[in-house]
Amino acid sequence: MSEPVIDLHSHVLPGIDDGPETIEGSLALARAVADSGVRTLMATPHVSWRYPNAAETIAPLVQEVNARVQAEGIELEIRAGAEIAMTRAAELDPDELSRLTLGGGEWLLIECPFTPVATGMDALVLDLQRRGHRVVLAHPERCPAFHRDRRPLEMLVRGGVLTSITAGSLVGRFSGEVQRFAMQLVREDLVHNVASDTHDTGRRPPGMASELEQAGLGALSEWLTQSVPAAILDGGPIPPRPAYEAPSARRSWKPWQRQKT
Repeated sequence: MSEPVIDLHSHVLPGIDDGPETIEGSLALARAVADSGVRTLMATPHVSWRYPNAAETIAPLVQEVNARVQAEGIELEIRAGAEIAMTRAAELDPDELSRLTLGGGEWLLIECPFTPVATGMDALVLDLQRRGHRVVLAHPERCPAFHRDRRPLEMLVRGGVLTSITAGSLVGRFSGEVQRFAMQLVREDLVHNVASDTHDTGRRPPGMASELEQAGLGALSEWLTQSVPAAILDGGPIPPRPAYEAPSARRSWKPWQRQKT
């Protein structure tokens, strides 16, 4: 029996970052997530200097949204996590970092910066690993620094880091350049998970399966959205990627529009 579909990256909690402003917005998003086939949704609000969230504020909101989701009969479990900015991770104390892991396990979701330079990322990741954490990088395909030079990303992956790309990147929602780079990372075995990074039901809606199919990656869907995230949450070994036929580079994409992070 296969694992349930898991979305490792979302901004579903109300009034805490650039996700829904109200609990009603959170419920609408949770319903859309469940309708897309997801059964476990990680709530990963930003933890950054702009959004100085903490575990003590995230956990009660997860409980509140879960209670409302269950009362509404929505078939979805929401679990706590965080999307931690690189600059913020370096400042957090060990106890707080441990409380911000994905589902209470070993893995931290670290946000790749939207800057042309990612100075210090390798040192930060090494420090986190030395402290007993394991690292998942959020949306590396949207990081300009890796566009300029992907060798640092390759080194991080060789050192045990996993990557989680945004499903919308595969179908051109963040520009054709991001789409091409995302597909290149897949072809070079530098992608381990696809998540929605959903913020709302309009501009940043949930969805992973349709995007994977559209990108020609349906054969990897179970591995990317079920097997790998299940291993991350359960603390088990990451299963090897199954064999698949890589799609050729695609030439069509939607026009670029500025998106929320």
